[in-house]
Amino acid sequence: MPTYTYACRECAHRFDTVQSIHDAALETCPECGGALRRVFGNVGVTFKGSGFYRNDSREGSKKGASA
Repeated sequence: MPTYTYACRECAHRFDTVQSIHDAALETCPECGGALRRVFGNVGVTFKGSGFYRNDSREGSKKGASA
């Protein structure tokens, strides 16, 4: 599931939350109760945490490596 970043319009509190793409956007700040806005970055997808392939960082998987 995607991770979305929200920022409060009132107190500038920022936080990340994991939501389904089908869930409605959050509207209320958990800190002050003010209105939230979803923060969009330059990249539409953010890879955080585990879940990457183990062989992506192996020495033998590099192109041009000879034994």
